[in-house]
Amino acid sequence: MFLGLDLGTSAVKAVLIDEEGKVRAMASHPLSLSHPHARWSEQDPATWWAAALSAVEQLLAAAAAEGISSRRVAAIGLSGQMHGATLLDRNDRVLRPAILWNDGRSDAQCRELERVPGFRGITGNLAMPGFTAPKLAWVREHEPRIFDQVAKVLLPKDYLRLWLTGDYATDMSDAAGTLWLDVPRRRWSQSMLDACGLSVETMPRLHEGTEATGRLLPELAARWNMDRVPVAAGGGDNAAGAVGVGIVGHGQAMLSLGTSGVYFAVSDGFLSRPEQAVHSFCHALPGTWHLMSVMLNAASCLDFTAQLTGRSSVAEMLAEAERSAGRDDGPMFLPYLTGERTPHNDVHACGAFSGLRADSTAADLANATLEGVGLGLLDGIEAVDAAGLHANEVTVIGGGSRSAYWTQMLADIIGRPLTLRSGGDVGAALGAARLARLAAEPGASLAEVCAMPPLVAVREPNRARHAYYRERRQPLFRELYRQLQPLYSGASGRDGSPAGRSAASHHEGCS
Repeated sequence: MFLGLDLGTSAVKAVLIDEEGKVRAMASHPLSLSHPHARWSEQDPATWWAAALSAVEQLLAAAAAEGISSRRVAAIGLSGQMHGATLLDRNDRVLRPAILWNDGRSDAQCRELERVPGFRGITGNLAMPGFTAPKLAWVREHEPRIFDQVAKVLLPKDYLRLWLTGDYATDMSDAAGTLWLDVPRRRWSQSMLDACGLSVETMPRLHEGTEATGRLLPELAARWNMDRVPVAAGGGDNAAGAVGVGIVGHGQAMLSLGTSGVYFAVSDGFLSRPEQAVHSFCHALPGTWHLMSVMLNAASCLDFTAQLTGRSSVAEMLAEAERSAGRDDGPMFLPYLTGERTPHNDVHACGAFSGLRADSTAADLANATLEGVGLGLLDGIEAVDAAGLHANEVTVIGGGSRSAYWTQMLADIIGRPLTLRSGGDVGAALGAARLARLAAEPGASLAEVCAMPPLVAVREPNRARHAYYRERRQPLFRELYRQLQPLYSGASGRDGSPAGRSAASHHEGCS
């Protein structure tokens, strides 16, 4: 058996798979977010470890109920939310709450990092507030006493690793999201570390995702009745999610509909298009890279509109939207509730409904939300295409993939078949378990371990609807952003400090 542990933004998830790749047990434990100031997003790393313990122990109990002994676990793999800055002192004490991927305070520091000679060639990316390096630059400027105590910087999943094995280690895919990695060469960049006042010694060791970084600590092995099994380097959540659905070869692509929306396409060489805020990262597999477009808000927009319209759940809202089938003259929605990455790289972008009429209904707002997220995803997919990596078919994963209505709408918007596969809603934990197997069995076949799960459905695009979205709705969607951008870009404090809060509150009202 192989155990995958995924530290998400809203929950820690655990999954157990057998040698045939079948999921035998699952468990999770929820997490909460803190937003102490406008554009800030933080979590206490202590809650990560407590949630991980709970998820693993629930998982092992569920497995035991099915007659599966924890002694059969042969390896553990890790995945997690990317970019989070977990700062430790020399005694491994957490110095401050972790600054998360969707935190937007460090845009001024991004502009400074862009001035590092050769920046884009080293990182393959724009400097964005979501990445880790600008966060450390912000701490250096605004919290110097904390910065002076920093001995190690760990990414979220690697904080769990420290508790599991006692090792400071990470994988290439997660490290690529820090802006400290030389992405083409898969090694730490001294010049990027120098720009943040850090050193290689501050960083965890680098490993490929399929490598073991250490073994389970004796006290945990005893607590869980396991051997001291190897713990795989694993991958960032998107790379691990791709491994989980078999997106491992050049030209394969997936669309992840979680809290954020991600389009992920695999390349057998380094490619980049930073001018459109396309992310260029290492994959969790050796000698493999990927391009990624990222929307900060995807399924989270559905939660927003369900709450706004007083619906008891997203499921209720989706059912109402499907019954109404939408209107071609319905309102439009900008999905930028907490800023945006691809293609705008605009931390100040905000959400908006436009085109409301006296007869607009809650179902109209729901359909506008589904469509607006889809049009935002299309912008990102076209940016990846422009980098030279085009996929004719896309696999859909994440919680949003459970809606047949929305996935068909997305196929119509994007104009490509969308495939749904079993286990697509398990997410990155499944990929982490697969990486655990590859670490425990170095001779295992990649094609066998990372095979695509069985096909469940294919959403073929309706050509007439695709033409409608491309010819009528996409131009309106893009123009709406251009029209509103000067308003909200001037409404927020730009230094990310608490002093900017009152101005930033105005921009939050744009939603």
